Amino acid sequence: MNLSANISDLELTWEFIAKKSILAAVLGVEMILGIAGNTLILFTKIKGRGQFKSQYWVSVVSLSLSDLGCSLFVISSSLLAVLINGQRSPWCEVVCLLKFAFITSSLGSLAVLCMQQALDLACRGRHLSIAVGAGCLISWLTGMLFGTVPVAFKWIRYDPAEMLCAVFWENNYSAMLAYILCAFCICIFPPFLLVVLGSVLTSAGWIRNGSRDPDDLSSVTPLLVSFYLLCYTPFAVSELVLLGRLDQSPAPDWLRTLSSVTAYLDCGINPFIYCTNQDFRVAMMGLLWTNRKAPSEPVLTAVAKLDL
Repeated sequence: MNLSANISDLELTWEFIAKKSILAAVLGVEMILGIAGNTLILFTKIKGRGQFKSQYWVSVVSLSLSDLGCSLFVISSSLLAVLINGQRSPWCEVVCLLKFAFITSSLGSLAVLCMQQALDLACRGRHLSIAVGAGCLISWLTGMLFGTVPVAFKWIRYDPAEMLCAVFWENNYSAMLAYILCAFCICIFPPFLLVVLGSVLTSAGWIRNGSRDPDDLSSVTPLLVSFYLLCYTPFAVSELVLLGRLDQSPAPDWLRTLSSVTAYLDCGINPFIYCTNQDFRVAMMGLLWTNRKAPSEPVLTAVAKLDL
């Protein structure tokens, strides 16, 4: 009996170590790709802006800032939580707030980008750039506002499955229902509807003045939208499972872990998506090329005399 119990405990220990090692490796790769890739993308967008076409640069930069922030703060915090088996307050609450803010800001930036492309609202003037920037800023602020509510009401605690602090509901189903529905109706559904509407209008070719350039960086928007929706589908499913359970029990552990891993994956994939644009890829490689010295003036080294 004791021998069997020891063997079972040893198997569980090795299973726990293997799972922890795999998660740490996956999160480490996602963090490196997210930080290095989005830093390079932002550097190229700002430093090499004149080397490629980008009519919708405000929303594109906002999306990259969201991905970089998620990689710097949220993914790194999840990796650390896996390594030390937990997260402490107050950083626990801060990361939960930031995660919600980055989710809504990235979706809001995509919505603005899709509608700009569908209506051909390029940032050619100061007023339009301010309006687009205000739209992106609103998505950031609403995300932070709704991320603050669970912190204020102390609904936050560490979730080993999600690898960071998350919202847990214990006794108040009505509060959970009201919060999730309000967050969905204000932060998620409107930008999601704009993403779908903008994508449909663009696919249908409904452009107001037909001036869209196929070589513009916005040509990668369909890929950005597709991978965003794919990566955040497990997160949406886990929230719907929670909403449908009257006993307020969360979704299965594997689904919550998958939702975090795939959501983080979106931050690391986006830099590769931008590189599918040839002009942007050339500009990025040009900035990375270290031997970019200007050619020196020709120097006369010898004179040959011709016999006539």
